[in-house]
Amino acid sequence: MARKETPLKPLLKKFAVLLAAVVLIFLDQLSKDYIFDILKATGRMQITIIPGLLEFTYLENPAAAFGLFGGIIGFVAVLTLIVSLGIVAALFLYKHHSVFSYISSALLLAGGLGNLLDRITLGYVVDFIHVMFFGYIFNVADCCVTVGALCLVAHYIVCMKREKDAKAQIEKAAPKC
Repeated sequence: MARKETPLKPLLKKFAVLLAAVVLIFLDQLSKDYIFDILKATGRMQITIIPGLLEFTYLENPAAAFGLFGGIIGFVAVLTLIVSLGIVAALFLYKHHSVFSYISSALLLAGGLGNLLDRITLGYVVDFIHVMFFGYIFNVADCCVTVGALCLVAHYIVCMKREKDAKAQIEKAAPKC
């Protein structure tokens, strides 16, 4: 027998998503402050973590991902705020969530708002993770956005499969003429 979900349970899941986003934003900001303090203490702006693979390189990025929208921080900030509000609205209005949609909501909110916090308080985003075979330097918030987008794609794949399976069941049950 399947457990019946109480009306409160979906609401608790949604607030858990928001709490997870807040925790991830905190971790993003903490990582940026920690790296800055370490690099400042060493007097260098770059530390090799794994030779030939991973470095921490301090970078003040005035643009968005991959250098896009450089010099128009206001536009990026407003766009981030609109998208974040859209995610929160979808979280509370959309009824058919999967584990992927909950995870993606938390990650996308955390990533967007973590970098927005930098843009508002500093005028740039602090990036520091440099994977040597990847040409860009990024941060924890960027990782959240990337993984969140992948989870959103996974959610849509799961939803499309469910929809396809439901249609197949209906066609199977329909009387044949």
